[in-house]
Amino acid sequence: MINLGTLKEITDLRSIWPHEALNFTPWVAENVELLADAVGFDITVDETESSVGDFNVDIYASETGTDRKIIIENQLEDTDHDHLGKLITYASGKDADVVIWVVKHAREEHKAAVEWLNNHTDDKIGFFLCEIKLFQIGDSDIAPSFTVVERPNDWTKEIKKTTLTNPTQQQRLEYWNAFNDYAFQNTEFAKSFNKRKPNTDHWMDFSIGSSACHISVTQIQKRNKVGVELYINDDKELFKGLHSHKDEVESAMGFALDWRELPERKASRIIVEKDVKFDDQNAWPQQFEYIMDVCMKMKKAFRKYI
Repeated sequence: MINLGTLKEITDLRSIWPHEALNFTPWVAENVELLADAVGFDITVDETESSVGDFNVDIYASETGTDRKIIIENQLEDTDHDHLGKLITYASGKDADVVIWVVKHAREEHKAAVEWLNNHTDDKIGFFLCEIKLFQIGDSDIAPSFTVVERPNDWTKEIKKTTLTNPTQQQRLEYWNAFNDYAFQNTEFAKSFNKRKPNTDHWMDFSIGSSACHISVTQIQKRNKVGVELYINDDKELFKGLHSHKDEVESAMGFALDWRELPERKASRIIVEKDVKFDDQNAWPQQFEYIMDVCMKMKKAFRKYI
């Protein structure tokens, strides 16, 4: 017979994080991928306790690969009017595109307030209200869980509506069009990968013949880097199996890779990045050559172990 434990909630968050600024905010910043999974987009932390006039926003961040600004305000208690006011002040001071309020418990009046903000502000800005809870089974490690209780209506749809008015997204489309025109003139690359339709996303994915993983090329414009990675959707055992051949893979490719298991997330990533200048179109062919070379080496090196 299988023995099953009882899931219990730890309601005293301050028993784990005694102080919001000193304990909780640094933890959220270090584990921001958990929050990113909940809200549905990748987050890169830029600053903690970032100055806004005489005040400090807990976390100032951006959407990974774009120029969309994010502020995150943390609260280890139930929502209150004071934090709601701070949130709006910080959003204004940082000219934020996304506002995330992380709380122990969201009161009904503040759920309604966030819903009202989403319904009556520009569709380029979105407010998220998230609850954080802690759970444990017996003496197991304590597990955090983020739940989004309020989000913008049709968030993805609204973001897509503004796509063509965003210079960053327009530049990404131009970059992918130029990449396709250049890369698929190369016979070896064209035999290795199927052409993908360019769009305004900061990534372009290529199949390597497995539903478990694929190669993804990313424009990380905020950091002026291009990334090429093996993206494993939801298979930690596959990642561990590949990692056991790390030396052989890196020897075959001729350079080291950044192996990111991401144990708190479903996906895993094996990535290499290169500094580039996206605004210099004369440098694009050199960047495309690098992307093509890494993609082909990555497919050849990993394919035998998948």
